[in-house]
Order: sequence, then C-alpha cells, then structure tokens
Amino acid sequence: MRLLPRSLFARMVLVLLSGLLVAQLLSFAIHWRERGEFIMRATGMRSAQRIADIVKLLDSMGRAERARIVSVLNSPPLRISLAEPPLAPASGDAGKEDQAAQFAAVLRRVVGDEFPMVVKAADAPLRGAPGPRYGMGPGMMGGPGKWGPGAEGPGSFGPGMHRLAAASFVVQVRLKDGTLVTFDSRQPSEAVNWPYRLLLSLAVLLVVVLAVTLVAVRWVTRPLKTLAEAAQNLGEDINRPPLNEKGPLEVRRAAHAFNTMQEKLARFIRDRTRIFTAMSHDLKTPITRLRLRAEMLDDPELRAKFVKDLEETESMVSATLDFMRGLEYQEPAQPLDVMALIESLQEDAREVGGEVRIEGDARAPYHGHPQSLKRCLGNLIDNAVTYGKAATVSVDDSAGQLRIRVRDKGPGIPEAELERVFEPFHRLEGSRNRGTGGTGLGLTIARNIARAHGGELVLRNAPTGGLEAVLTLPRRG
Repeated sequence: MRLLPRSLFARMVLVLLSGLLVAQLLSFAIHWRERGEFIMRATGMRSAQRIADIVKLLDSMGRAERARIVSVLNSPPLRISLAEPPLAPASGDAGKEDQAAQFAAVLRRVVGDEFPMVVKAADAPLRGAPGPRYGMGPGMMGGPGKWGPGAEGPGSFGPGMHRLAAASFVVQVRLKDGTLVTFDSRQPSEAVNWPYRLLLSLAVLLVVVLAVTLVAVRWVTRPLKTLAEAAQNLGEDINRPPLNEKGPLEVRRAAHAFNTMQEKLARFIRDRTRIFTAMSHDLKTPITRLRLRAEMLDDPELRAKFVKDLEETESMVSATLDFMRGLEYQEPAQPLDVMALIESLQEDAREVGGEVRIEGDARAPYHGHPQSLKRCLGNLIDNAVTYGKAATVSVDDSAGQLRIRVRDKGPGIPEAELERVFEPFHRLEGSRNRGTGGTGLGLTIARNIARAHGGELVLRNAPTGGLEAVLTLPRRG
C-alpha cells in the first residue's frame, strides 16, 4: 500500500499542509496555555481585591454588624463565614502549595501585612460531584455558605466548557481584634469557555494559506509537467517545436538544455539517415551492372543462381532505403478508415493465395499517417500469412485507443526471441535466404511506425497456439 501520493504536486501539497497544520496546532496549544494562565491571574486578582475590600470593611465594623454583612455577602463565587476554627496544616501537595503561595502573594499586596492570613488550595469540584474537604478540623459544618460534602460552587463546569486546571482557594484572615474570617474563593466558570473566535480565525488563516499554497505549488510544478510531456512526445516526433525558454532561471536552463538535446538528436538521426541512404542508393549501380553481366553468362544454371542472388541483394537494398526514408520522412496525418485499409490488405493477400480473416470493427476514423499505417499492417499480415499459414485480424476500438491484433496459425517463436526480432536485420533463421527469413526489417519498420503514432507493437505467443502481434494506437481527443 502506497502512503505517499505519486505526483510531485500532491507530495508538495501534503508536506506544506502537514507543516501548516502542525504549526496551527502548536500555536493554538501555546495560546490556550497562556490564555489559561492569564485567566487564572486575572480571576485571582479579582478575588484577591474583593477579599481585601471585605476584610477592610469587616475590620471597621463591630461584631454584630459583621454577622449581618457576612450573611449578605456570602454568595458565589465567594463564600464567607466567621468564627471558624483555624485551618489545618497544609496537605504537602507541592502543586497546591505553589498555587496557594502565589495567591497569598497577590492577596498580601492588596490587603497588606497588618492582617495575618493562611491560604490553602484544593481542586474545584465538577458539577454534581461531591466537594472536597479542606482539612478545616473539628467544628466544620455543612449547609449553605460552609465547606462540606456536596458543596457546589462556581468552579463547576457546564455544557460547552473545558476544565483548565481550575483551583479552589480557602483563605483565613485574622482581623485586628482577633476575629477569623474564612473565604472560599473558586474560579468562575466563564474563565474556561472555548475560544471560538480564535478557532474561527485559525480556520480562516488555514484556508487562505492552503489556497495560496496550491497556487504556488502548481506554479512551481507546471514547468516540470511541460518538460515531461515534451520528453514523452520527443519519441513520437523528433522534429517537434522546441520548448519556450521562459520563466524562472532554473526553468529556462532546463528548457534550453532540452532544446539543445533535441537538436543534437535530430541532427544525428538526419546525418545517419543520409549516410545509409546514400550507401544503399549507390549500391544499386553495381547491382544493375552485375545483373547485365549475369545475363551474358552462357550457363543457364549459373545465370539463374546469379540472378537470384542479385534479386535478394536488390531487395535488401530497397528495404533498407525504405527503412531509412521512414526515419526521415513523415507524411501529414489525416482521418483514416481503418476497416477499409484492412480490407484492402485482405484483398492483396488473397490475390497471392493468402488467407486473411477480419473480426471486430472500428468505431470511428483514426487520425494518422495512411501510407505508414498501411505498411505497418501490411508487414504484420504478410508475416502471418508467410510464416503462419493464415492471418486473423481482430479490431478492438474504444474511446481511448485502437487495438489491432494479427494472429497466425504457426508454431510461434521462442520467448527469448520476442523482442530480438524487432532488431534491424535480425531473423530467426541463420541463413540470409529471403525465401525463409526475409530481410529482417519488416517488424522493425512496423514498430517504428507504431511508436511514431504514440503507440506500441508487441509480439506474444497465443495460448491457443500461433504468434500474435498486438498493435496499440492511442486516440487523441
């Protein structure tokens, strides 16, 4: 199973998107942590300021008035009671002790050092959960305004809220006349709401950056796609127009290098074609002289042998000339009736005693080079009739490609030779007798024509016996 996408565009998008998501998540995590700490400090300062105001108010009143004021002020998020026993020693929890010390430092700044105090911290209970005991010691009472099981305060959390390490502080302050005032301060629930606006802004940022990333990656990878298509089309047409040398510096260099390579290949093929064409053409003159001299021989048997050898030599030279011309010359493409072409080849084969059967049908004309395709199919049918007794031509047409199979009734060929027979002048027979082995260029020419159309020609031994040549030609919309 492939986990990574295959295209460079998809891989770059995946890498950039993954990095962006990780960065967004880290930013959100940092913001969430800092937001929680800020909320804790802000709510702690509000609680400390309120406690300080109440302490100063109660210290300025008599004992009778204090009880009445406490009953009025004793409501969430701050519960107040008078005359409670002193707080028990700290529990030894390092985290709670640190929270209590921080809150005590804030409280002393606003209350002052003239009022001794003790601060303890405990986890705030969830809604509906029993409230923790704070170690108040004997005399702790339940009920409203007290600390006991089932106490429920503003540290509780409702729907749509998330817990942020909220803490419950129990503060005991001794007034100047010795009276103990106990406060139960809890974090307000609104401090832990989800930051929906932040999430929305991060989502908008993610979408915008993703859109910009897609455009940038497409802009960067498009020249590579163009270069790949040009390299693929180069095998079909060596004389195709050169690439436009424009864009960034690296793209211009790559296009220039590709155009230079294409020009060198085209020049090399042209030079080689001219040399072989000239050699093959020049051989015709001595062959013609030898034919004339052979006719002057008195011995009929010897004359027949000379003529036969000269005819084979002339046939090989003509085939070589045709092969080299095919590399250099390319006729214009036009719509072609494939079935009419195959039927004409069928008639040609019947005139010389060959058996050709046609199966299937073409859906539409094929846009190609008529004479080249006629020669390609003609070579395949001639081979099937000559070496395989008969030929069956099957046409399978679809929207994307045209596939033509030419199957014979012969013995087939060894698997190791299925590719080698496409090499120029390679024949299965060891002799150079045209009657048994031909010139060895028919299949080479046929494959070159197929590839010039962007297709392919392969040979395979049919399961039911015989050799099958499969010509695949792409249909371009």
